[in-house]
Amino acid sequence: MKKSTLFLAIIALMMFSCTKTEAQTNTENQSQTSQSSETANVYMTKEITPESLVKIYEALGREANGNVCIKVSTGEPGGHNYLKPALIGDLVKKVNGVIVECNTAYGGNRADTEKHLKAAADHGFTAIAKVDIMDADGEVSLPVNGGKHLKENFVGANYPNYDFTVVLSHFKGHAMGGFGGAVKNISIGIASSSGKAWVHTAGKTKNAREMWSQLPPQDDFLESMAESAKSITDHCGDKILYINVMNNLSVDCDCDANPAPAQMSDVGILASLDPVALDKACVDQVYKSTEHGKKHLVERMESRNGIHTLVYGEQIGLGTQNYNLINID
Repeated sequence: MKKSTLFLAIIALMMFSCTKTEAQTNTENQSQTSQSSETANVYMTKEITPESLVKIYEALGREANGNVCIKVSTGEPGGHNYLKPALIGDLVKKVNGVIVECNTAYGGNRADTEKHLKAAADHGFTAIAKVDIMDADGEVSLPVNGGKHLKENFVGANYPNYDFTVVLSHFKGHAMGGFGGAVKNISIGIASSSGKAWVHTAGKTKNAREMWSQLPPQDDFLESMAESAKSITDHCGDKILYINVMNNLSVDCDCDANPAPAQMSDVGILASLDPVALDKACVDQVYKSTEHGKKHLVERMESRNGIHTLVYGEQIGLGTQNYNLINID
């Protein structure tokens, strides 16, 4: 089955399983208020350059030290919206980081380690740092504390070898999650290939071949992403930070080999020590845009009830939706 056809089938299943109407989802997006008393700082610059990426990292005030990994998507071959090595190279070198990924669960050209490393090389990542496909030699389990769908999360076997995680995400739309940012990058992104199937099915199966026939109700999937992300933040403690780059704002993910063109302009770079606050700030930036083209990304987020990931993430202690936006320009 061609990948584009597979994605259409996935979307159809997701929409069938979703229990909310679009009108109900829109109401939730506009009326949800934070239940947290905490407030996180989110830093922002409108400049998207190698220098501004280093500057916003420094603004966070948390030094990445020890054996540092940088979780960034290497991009599905055929796609072109992934964060380019020319943009991230200075930051990667500053923290002396290793670029880390795990194999995909949907087929394509990053589903096994050999193909994945070739894709990373072809896209220029191996020219700026070592690339570690963390589940090349298997997986390990991290506990999920307080989860109602998952009790454990399966990540690449090499992940515990790292002392500090820099989560460098391309914020954009996503066919299943509505949007992809920091939370998706540490949940689906750090999950092993079979761990991805585990999250996508809300703990029903680790077999990728069975995954598409066992998709859960939409909110269960979104909640499973938040739960798997929580296992990562619990594991890392304060040895993690998050940066989202809001450019090439397609409705599609970098895992798509044929993403739709962006219909709104680049926004900038945002960063925080709180993944929920960071993703919420990015969502808010989309809504605040005065551009007519934002409607496509808004529709993608709302039709998948994407905000529920953050609402539930806040409920389980992943982070807060309350934030102070600090402009560093």
